[in-house]
This record gives sequence, C-alpha cells and structure tokens, in this order.
Amino acid sequence: MNGAFGAANPAAAPLVWEVGALCRAIGDALQARFNPVAVRGEISGFSRAASGHCYFSIKDAGGQIRCAMFRRAAQLMDFSPRDGELVELRGRLGVYEQRGDLQLVVESMQRAGQGALFEQFLRLKAQLEAEGLFDVARKRSLPALPRGIGVVTSPGAAALHDVVTALRRRVPHIPVVLVPALVQGAQAPTSLIDALERLYRLARTQAQGGAPHIDAILLVRGGGSIEDLWAFNDERLARTIVQSPVPLVSGVGHETDFTIADFCADLRAPTPTAAAELVSQPRDVWMGALQLLQDRLEDAVQRSLERQQQRLDLASQRLGRPSGQLARSQMQLARQAQRLRHAMQLRLQRTAQAGQGLQAQLPSGMRRGLDRRGEHLARLELRLQLLDPRLVLQRGYALLTDTDGRPVTKVRGAPPGTALQAQLSDGSLDLVVTQPRLL
Repeated sequence: MNGAFGAANPAAAPLVWEVGALCRAIGDALQARFNPVAVRGEISGFSRAASGHCYFSIKDAGGQIRCAMFRRAAQLMDFSPRDGELVELRGRLGVYEQRGDLQLVVESMQRAGQGALFEQFLRLKAQLEAEGLFDVARKRSLPALPRGIGVVTSPGAAALHDVVTALRRRVPHIPVVLVPALVQGAQAPTSLIDALERLYRLARTQAQGGAPHIDAILLVRGGGSIEDLWAFNDERLARTIVQSPVPLVSGVGHETDFTIADFCADLRAPTPTAAAELVSQPRDVWMGALQLLQDRLEDAVQRSLERQQQRLDLASQRLGRPSGQLARSQMQLARQAQRLRHAMQLRLQRTAQAGQGLQAQLPSGMRRGLDRRGEHLARLELRLQLLDPRLVLQRGYALLTDTDGRPVTKVRGAPPGTALQAQLSDGSLDLVVTQPRLL
C-alpha cells in the first residue's frame, strides 16, 4: 500500500503513513514543485564544521529555513559569509528525514545584488586600468618617519577606533588629522572626495599656526557587503585618489574585500588596523636603531683614540729626552774627531815615506789641511752647543717631564695631582700640579 497501512473502511479513515515514507513523499513533492530554487535572505547562525561543511539558517521578516552547504560547494565561494549578511542562495529544497526538518541544500551563494554590481565593478576596473591609474610605476613608497598622518573615515565607525588605537600604541608622538566623511550611501563618494581634497590642501602647504605636516593619508572603512562598500568603487573617487600629493593607503573592508580605491591607492592594506601599522613604524624600533648607531659610533671613536695614543707613545719613545739626544751628538762628534786625527797621522806617515823632495811642501800643506779640518770641527762644535738645552735653561726656561721622563708640553697632559720634574740650568725640582690654567 505504498508504505501506508489500509483500513477496513477507506472512506472513513485517512491513510496512515510511516514516518520515513511521509518524509520521502514530502521531499518528492518539494522536488517536483520547487527545485531548483533560488532564495534571498539574511544569514543567521553560520558555522563551518571541521569537515568543511557549512550550516546556517536563511531568514527574513516572514520566515526561516535551515540550510546546509557541503564542502565542495563551500570551496567555490569567493567571500566569507557572516551573520546578518544579505545573500542569494541557489540549491535544492528537501526534508532532512532524521529530524523531519525542511532543509535547503545550498549549491552556490553570493552576496545579494552582487551579480549586477560586480559586473559594474569589473567594467570600471578594466577602464581605469587601461588608462594607467593602477600602474605600479606611479605607486610611491610610504615615508619611514611621517611628520603627520591624515585619516579619512566616518567618526562613528569602528575603523576609526582601530586606527587610533594602533597609532597611539605604535607612534604616540606623531600627530593625526581626522577629516570625517560618509563611508556608505549615495552621498558617500562626494563626502569622501571633499575630505581627501581638504587633506591634499594641507599636505601641499607648509604647516602654519601649529598645524602638522601631512606625509601620508589613510582612507579606511570596516567590512560589509558589496553594497556597503560601493562608495569606494566610484570613478570620481578613484580619480581623486590618484591625485594625492602624498602616499595614500587604502584600508577598506576585510582581507577578502577589494574595491577600486584599493587599486588606485599607493598601497592596499587588508584592514584599517593594518593600514595604520603600515605608516607607523614602532618608536621602539627607531630607538633601538639609534642606540645601535650610538654604540657603533662610540666604539669607532674609542678605537681611533687608542690608535692615536699608540702613535703618540711611539713618537715619545723616538723623541726621548733632549739630554739623551745631546749625549748621542757628543759621542758622534768625538768619533768624528778621532777618525780625523787618525787620518792625519796616516797622511803624515805616507808623506814622510814619499821622499826628501816633499819635505819643503809638507809643513804648508799640512797646515792648510789642519786649518780646514779645524774650521769644520769648530762649526760642528758650535752647532752642537746650539743644541744644548742648557743654553735655553740659562735664559730662565725649565724642561718639564713626568715621572717616566716624557716631556710635558700641554696643560691637559698634567691634571691636578700629577707629579713632575723641572730641569733648570743648575739642577732639578720635583713638583706636584695643584691648579692647571689654560691660556
């Protein structure tokens, strides 16, 4: 009886179904009457199981239907569904027999109205790309240390809170200029353009009256549907963005959201918080870099001082004390005199052996040679005397040395408490520095 029990009097009693059979019959009726079905509504209770299957409900003011979207179909989605989002679903109505629930097995999902809007988005994107508005060559690098940051967003948006929080945490010393604007609705593109142009004027002029310089601009908004973000796909806004006199960062929506503004900006950030972080290198990073440079500079200066000190020590060792130089000169002069006497004696001996004929010439020749040698010796002796530091000491000067015998020629070389020795013309004095005075 087709899964149903008969009765003695069929006209008097309804057909009695087995539960499973009734569920299958209802499913067959739904299949024949409705499928395939397309439905529009708001997502509620969205969850994704470990298997990759998605479960949620689709609802509006008049009703609600349970939905299941298996992994194969879920992998084809180009966005991440969220509760409250308006979507259009395509699938098959049926009955989940184990619970007896009406269920829509979803085969595809897109944001409501996405089809027509997405086509407009693609057409405008292709047009502006052909004009060169997206060229990488015109993109500018962000300043490493901006003097001021401009922000365009709605003052009541969560995106503003995220941006301010990130900037206050990372660069509390950099001023931020907020120019409020609408970020959704028919008037939003015009409002955004006006806000950007106000910041452009500030960026083009020198800061006056305490107003900060603007070195970077953030154009930000939180996530939403394609309709919510549609203001950022406006052609006039796109052309305004590329006219920015300073680098501009677009942080609109979530990581999976893309707008025309993202392609026109110098840099796209996946979220408003990320946009703020891109233009705000943390202060601690710069302080660490400065400390590293300071350490390197101190090391270089210390090494240079050590090398110069070594050169000074070597020069001092080579110079020695003047008395030592005098003694060496005297020894050298004595050796020269001895060699001269020895040479004269040899010459006399050779002359005597030369014969009687040279005896008449010997006295005069020898005298002339001795006179020349004597004059040379006298000049050497005079030069030696001029090098004698005692001549200087006799005029009232003194030779100052430290305890190691090194000359002290500068006040900086003898701090208070330094022991010194003063060499005078008739002796020496032991001294201790009490109060240095510079000229």
